Amino acid sequence: MNKKTIEESVQKMVEEVIKNTDVELVDIEYVKEGPFKYLKVYLDKPEGITVDDTADVSRALNKILDEKDLIKEQYFLEVSSPGIERPFKNDADYKKNIGEKVEAKFFKPVDGKKAVSGILLKKNEDSVEIEGNEGTITIDLKDISKINKLLEDF
Repeated sequence: MNKKTIEESVQKMVEEVIKNTDVELVDIEYVKEGPFKYLKVYLDKPEGITVDDTADVSRALNKILDEKDLIKEQYFLEVSSPGIERPFKNDADYKKNIGEKVEAKFFKPVDGKKAVSGILLKKNEDSVEIEGNEGTITIDLKDISKINKLLEDF
């Protein structure tokens, strides 16, 4: 079974586990790190995910994974928060962060810059608008290697 199939199957399982809660699935990764395989499930919720939330989902998901015997090789299950400065993965991430300070990094320099930070004004179908120190710039999504919320310095 390939990585994509595993991630898609686990996504359905996680969605079933969290369907009557305010917990949301952010991302799933099935990755090899060193000699070990990891199934990483990232969760969040409006007021922030707790250790109890991740433990509850982990227990329920572990039980389903054992029953279905989906992954034949040995792996470690990690259920956690994606972190506040995690990269945006989908439209919902962009929408939640309109008006917030973000940093966008590029695959190759855009207007001579490798990155830009500022307020995320808008997400269009294939671009974003960010208001930085030098005014509003529009960046094609295909040029962005990573975009995430920036924590303000206090």
